[in-house]
Formats: sequence, C-alpha cells, structure tokens
Amino acid sequence: MDTQTPAPVPPPGCPAHGSGARVPLHGPEFAADPQAYYAYLRHYGPTAPVELAPGVDATLVTDYATALQLLQDSASFRKDARLWRDFNEGRVPRDSPVVPLLAYRQNCMFSDGGEHLRLRQAITDSMARIDSQRLARNTERISDYLISQFGSRGSADLLGDYAKQLPLFVFNELFGCPAGIGDRVLFGITGMFDGVNAEKATAVLFGAVQELVTLKRSRPGDDVTSWLMQHHAKLSDEEMVHQLALLLGAGAEPLRNLLGNTLHRLLTDDRYADGGGLIDEALDDTLWDNPPMSNYAPHYPAKDMEFAGEKVRAGDLMLVSFAAANSGLALTAARTAGSNRSHLAWSAGLHGCPSKEPARHITVTALEHLFNRLPDVELAVPEDSLTWRPGPFNRALATLPARFTPVPPSGRGDTRPGPAPTASGAQSGDQNGGDGKGERKGRWSQFLSWLTS
Repeated sequence: MDTQTPAPVPPPGCPAHGSGARVPLHGPEFAADPQAYYAYLRHYGPTAPVELAPGVDATLVTDYATALQLLQDSASFRKDARLWRDFNEGRVPRDSPVVPLLAYRQNCMFSDGGEHLRLRQAITDSMARIDSQRLARNTERISDYLISQFGSRGSADLLGDYAKQLPLFVFNELFGCPAGIGDRVLFGITGMFDGVNAEKATAVLFGAVQELVTLKRSRPGDDVTSWLMQHHAKLSDEEMVHQLALLLGAGAEPLRNLLGNTLHRLLTDDRYADGGGLIDEALDDTLWDNPPMSNYAPHYPAKDMEFAGEKVRAGDLMLVSFAAANSGLALTAARTAGSNRSHLAWSAGLHGCPSKEPARHITVTALEHLFNRLPDVELAVPEDSLTWRPGPFNRALATLPARFTPVPPSGRGDTRPGPAPTASGAQSGDQNGGDGKGERKGRWSQFLSWLTS
C-alpha cells in the first residue's frame, strides 16, 4: 500500500499551481490570502523556495525556531547586500521593483561586525533621547491637524487620510525638518513605497536629506538629526545621509502599515467594538497575526553550508517570514500562556528594530486620539470588499473607508482641506519637475502654517 504523503497543492490562483516552480510572493493572489500561501510553504519544511518578483529568487524561512537561528547567527549569515550572488552575476533585473529595498546602502541595516555596531549604536543612543511626553504631544497635535482636514465630512479613508500621513509628519518633527525640506521628504518617501516614479522619488529623498544634514551641521537643534551628528561615532556626511534615509523611509512605511492594520483590527473584530480601552491588545494581536513587514530581514550565507536540512550557497538571498513564523503551531502555546510579545514582528538579534518603543508609543497615541475625537467611527464598506496592496514585503491595505458623526474643528487654524495628494505623494500643485517644489505649499508646510495660525 502506498503510504507516501501526497504533494502539497498550491493555493487557488497561485501561478506555481502544478508547475513545480518557485512560489510567487507578488501579485493580488498572494496579497488576498497570504496565510494560505504560508500553509502551503510549510510543507517544504522550515525553509521554502519563493519568487519575490519576476527573476528574483529567494529562500524564505517560515519556522519560528529556524528564523531565530538565522537572525541570531551573525557569523554564518551576513547582512551586507554586496554578497548577493544573483544580483552580482546579473540574474536579477537591475530595474526590479524589489531592488531598492534589497540593494546595498551604507547604513546599519546592510552592515556587519564592528561597522554595524558603530552605526547602530549611534541610532539607538539618539533614539533613546526622545522624550515620550514630547512625542505624545507632537503625535496628538499632528493627529488633530489630520482630523481637521476630514472631520467635518463625516467620512474618510483612514489609510490615505490618516495612517499613511501621520508617521511622515511625526518623523519630520522628530528629525527637525524645516518646511521646504520636509515637503520633499514626504514626497520622496511616498513615491518610493508607492512605486510611482520611484527612481525620481528616491533622488528627491536623498537630496532633501543631504540638505537637512548641511543645515544641521551649521544650525543644530533639539532633534534626532542633530543628536546623530553629536554622537561619538562621528558619522560622516555620507553616513548621516544614509542613516537618516533609512530611519525616515524604513521607519515610516512599517509604521503606516502598523497603524492601518491595527485600525483594521479595531474596526472589524467584535472583541474591540468599544475602541480605545483595548488598543494595546489590538496592537499586539496585529503584530502577531498581521505584522506590517510580513517578509523581510534579508541575509546571505557567508559560505556554502547546510541549514535547516537544506543546502544553501554563499550569497544566496534568504528572508524571514515574520508572518509565517508568528502563525506557526509552535507559537500557539507561548501566546496562550500570555507571552504576548514573543512574536517576531520587530525581528530579533543584532538587527532587531531599534525603534520599536517609539513606534509603539506613536501608534497607541495616534489611535487613542482618533477614537477620542471620532468615538463612533466604523467601517463604511463590507470587510470582504477591502483590498490589500500586492508586494512580497509589506502587509498593507490599499484603502480603509470609514464613516462617523461629523466633528467641528479643534479650534486651531484654518481647517480647510489642502490640495489632495496625488499618487506620487506630492500635492496637486507640487508638480514642478516632480520634486515637491511647486508653487503651492506641500503638506508639511501647510501643517507648520496651521500650527502658527
């Protein structure tokens, strides 16, 4: 009698169905039901062959214990993307949409050893200087401003109108961006992650950050940029630019998704129907079940080896699936026992997220303030009509339509809505050269004017 276990069947709609090909983590099918894909991938064992984009292959770690082993073994697995063999040998298209988030940059994310320690320590020491009460006040007034733009309408896209913009505004405040520079930072980050003129947007972001570095060298302030400059690591201007671009870009997108995904949980799960008092719990459940960065932490084996029962070659691209590792059976007991923060949403090891406490603080403050101002907010469409943005790395909604009883302005400044953001993240009047330098004020300039009016 044949007792062999039947081969796993890919999820419906998966292009790998019946082909034996690598499992694609891009396209609407994966975005619609990633857990079905992770369940299928687990049949390969702790690691599985995946495709991040056409022509970009990787090995995805889906098991919690195996993920920890990789994340904590910095001798065997390196972060320096210059080791990426497929990219170096020309098998990865240089214009692939995933390359900007994987290619080497001179920052702590893509460094190892002593260099990583020096760059990361500058970040962790500077972020530790953030005053939590000041951060809460800044988050609340930014929340007030954003709500003032849509509150009187009684409806909003809580993703585009709130969750997407609030982290960018908070980061501009934290890093001491003046009006013109802040407008271009917002334009650059939004364009990079939305994939609209991404190359141009990246150039705008780096140009704006370079200007910020030059400004703070001559006029330091009470902000993260100045603290980084004053750190004993003595970062060069080039290192400053790459560190700041990492903090602004890699910080804003996951925080946007964390806000959006937690809002989704609060508005669609009956357990959180009374809103504010359960925000902490909803946030932790989101980090477990719907982490904002679902698959990332690129690593490269330092040499040919066997890992988790499979042979890997030096320079292979390996990613960790935080979402799959969090939802595996091995974690059920820990979560049931009350270890509610043993998930991998913040990664782990030497390269774990250096700013998880500020990110958590911003998220809780922003959501509490939103529910205080809009206590009867509810989803305006059926939950099953919501769509998720395609992509191998993020778990992010496309929109989150909501309705609520209209609220009057909070009493500060002109609350008339500014120009609507375009797909590239600039204002409708900010299209001179596509760099956020148009005749009308950008979003950050409008906010600063609102504060002083």
